[in-house]
Amino acid sequence: MTSAQPVLFVPHGAPTFALRPGAAGAALVATANALSRPRAIVIISAHWDTATPTVGFADRPATIHDFWGFPEELYALHYPATGCREAAQQVVAAIQSAGLPVQTDPQRGLDHGAWIPLRLMFPDADIPVIPLSIQSQGGSEAAWQLGQTLAPLTAQGFLVIASGNMTHNLRDFQTASRQGGQTPGYVLEFSDWIADRLTACDIPALLDYRRQAPGAVQAHPTDEHLLPLYVALGAAGDPARIERFHTGIDDHVIAMDAYAFLPNTK
Repeated sequence: MTSAQPVLFVPHGAPTFALRPGAAGAALVATANALSRPRAIVIISAHWDTATPTVGFADRPATIHDFWGFPEELYALHYPATGCREAAQQVVAAIQSAGLPVQTDPQRGLDHGAWIPLRLMFPDADIPVIPLSIQSQGGSEAAWQLGQTLAPLTAQGFLVIASGNMTHNLRDFQTASRQGGQTPGYVLEFSDWIADRLTACDIPALLDYRRQAPGAVQAHPTDEHLLPLYVALGAAGDPARIERFHTGIDDHVIAMDAYAFLPNTK
C-alpha cells in the first residue's frame, strides 16, 4: 500500500544548481527524506512545453542536457530514471477524465528542470518517473486546470513535483553572471507577494498575477518558469496547507522558493 502524497513546487535554478546545490538543495533533500515512498513521481518541468498536455511513456527516460556554455562536468551528470507505463497510463486517464485533451510521447527524456531536482531528492533513482508537459500558451489558468486533473492521483500514492523558478529573468541572470551585483528589488517583492497570496488562498489574484503582482513582468518576461507553481496549486486540491519550506536567492536574481502543499486535516 502507498500513502497519500503532498504536492511539491521546487526550484531548479540555473543548471549549475546540480553542482552547487547549497541551502536550496539541502532543503529539497530534507523534504524528500521526510516523505513516505511514492507509487510514482509525476514531474512537471518548465522546460517541456507543448500545445497539448503530453505524458512521457519512456521505459528509461534519458537525461537531456538542454543547456549550453556551462561547465563540462555538468554534461557528464546523468540520472538513471525508470518509467512505468502503467503509472503513465493512470496520468493519461486522470487528464482524460477531467475532459482535457492529452497526448503521449514514447521517448521523452528528462530535461534539466526535471533531472536536477530529482537527482538531489531521489539519488537512488528507484521510483518511477512520469514527465508531464506544460502549455505556456494557456497561461496560469490552464496550468491550474491541468493540475486539478492530477489531484486524485495524490491519494493513490503519486508524488506530483512541479519544477520551475519563482523568478526567472534570463537577461538579468546573464548580466549578473558576467558582472555580479546587487539583487534587484523585484526578486523579493514578487516572491513575497506570491507567498502572501498563497497563504491567503487568493486564487483569483494568483491567476491574475501578471497584472497584480509587483514586478511580475520583470520577474517573468515569459511565464513558463512560474506555470509549474500553478500546476502544483491545482494538484493540491482545496483546501490545502501550504508550507514555504525554503526561501533564498541564487545567482543574484533567481528566487529559489520551494513549497509543499499538504492535505488539510482539519
